[in-house]
Amino acid sequence: MFLDRVKIFVRAGDGGDGAATFRHEAHVPRGGPDGGDGGRGGSIYVTVDPGETSLRDYRHAHHFKATPGGRGFGQKSHGKAGEDLILKVPPGTGIFLDDTDELLGDLVASEQSLLIARGGRGGLGNVHFATSTHQAPKHAQKGEPGDERWIRLELRLIADIGLVGLPNAGKSTLLAALTAAHPKIADYPFTTLEPNLGVLDLGDDDPAGDDSRRPTIADVPGLIEGASQGAGLGHAFLRHVERTRIIVHIVDGTDRDPDWSFNVIRDELELHDPALLKKPTLVAFNKMDQEQAVAAWPAFEKARLAQGLDVVAVSAAEGLGLVELRAKLAGMLPDAGELAEPAEQSGVVIHRIESLDDGFRVERDGEGFVVHGKRIERIAAQTNFDAEESAERFQRDLIRFGIDEELRRQGIAPGQMVRIGGSELEWEPEDWDD
Repeated sequence: MFLDRVKIFVRAGDGGDGAATFRHEAHVPRGGPDGGDGGRGGSIYVTVDPGETSLRDYRHAHHFKATPGGRGFGQKSHGKAGEDLILKVPPGTGIFLDDTDELLGDLVASEQSLLIARGGRGGLGNVHFATSTHQAPKHAQKGEPGDERWIRLELRLIADIGLVGLPNAGKSTLLAALTAAHPKIADYPFTTLEPNLGVLDLGDDDPAGDDSRRPTIADVPGLIEGASQGAGLGHAFLRHVERTRIIVHIVDGTDRDPDWSFNVIRDELELHDPALLKKPTLVAFNKMDQEQAVAAWPAFEKARLAQGLDVVAVSAAEGLGLVELRAKLAGMLPDAGELAEPAEQSGVVIHRIESLDDGFRVERDGEGFVVHGKRIERIAAQTNFDAEESAERFQRDLIRFGIDEELRRQGIAPGQMVRIGGSELEWEPEDWDD
């Protein structure tokens, strides 16, 4: 089964907790803090593997989690960093945030990589919080939670040549005739249910044998009228035409009206993406081994030439016109050096800069309140509220950021709950006014 669109859940590793320990050595009655930092959690990356051609590895596996960082220890020993997780995808894979459709990256080059979930930072040990007036701090940070999100992977095949046409136009037969591919072929519509890939060896037609180019060809499942709006099987595969260098538009010469068949596909390509009509296009008029196609060929050729399109008459089943077809493709393709690189050489990686300013927003939530703000949510996640000194430090942060004042302004009462990120706290103003 060809799989070109999947949704996966990724969760980076949490950072390890910092240690709140003190030196215990003989003849050192008041050893100072020596708690080490927690290790960073493992991150999750998507990396291009040129050996992959579909997203089949994600057909059954949908949840991926990196390892957390280790806890800090005494004697200023830091915790071990979590291992990063690498997810391999084929060239041409787009990565989107599933809930917002935001593009994170569009990866086309071999070994191109994208960070999709960042591991949490390790918490600081208590050695970092000693001051001249507070020389024995019991406060240490918890590890920061790793990123977690639903990601959508969408594959658009990177092929040099894309074969398009109505069902039963002969695309699979032509692919088999031009390459060593062995697609399923039968004389009825919708035989092809997934794209097939083959490689054309242009050296076979070069008398000197100097042409080393071996372009890839993708047979895209048959399109029908309305495919760009979701009709038929072709809708799911229209995007695979976008990355091709050349489009070979195959028309069944035995159709009742070959001109209509030709225009249906052109219209669907334009509706999907008008840029597709600007790609170099070669029209292959197929089934020239049959009298009906031979009779329709002169008028069809004249109409296409009037549109400025190159056209060739072939019979994929009998091998007629294939030498001319290969010669035309050889002339349309770039040289070997350029052909060795993907048509979209660098791809796109969106670098997102996450702001950690002190901004926040307070809103009512039923009988309680919710505080939104990246900085305060991160601090809350790294606070051990079971440790009195850590809880008091967090309360001072609420006052410093102005959150305490805003909660009072909105009329918070003793005993009401305040949710900050994943933490729920009970409002106790009498303790906070000291």
